[in-house]
Amino acid sequence: MKNFHLVHDNGVYKLKKENAQRASKIIDTNKPEAIKVARDFIQNQGGGSLKIHKNGGGFQEERTYPRANDPKQSKG
Repeated sequence: MKNFHLVHDNGVYKLKKENAQRASKIIDTNKPEAIKVARDFIQNQGGGSLKIHKNGGGFQEERTYPRANDPKQSKG
């Protein structure tokens, strides 16, 4: 599964594939919209895991797209 990270950096959100040097996508909007753009991008890439980081640093949550690819068999 492809792993992506959404991080806030210098006033924009950057979607980076894990271990990549450059951002796959730079998103200049608010966080909820950045998550939607990231979701669409990941789904167009065939799916993957999105790790969302807090604006001040640190990990916030992880989401899997499409949801059917989520390895957990639990709600939430």
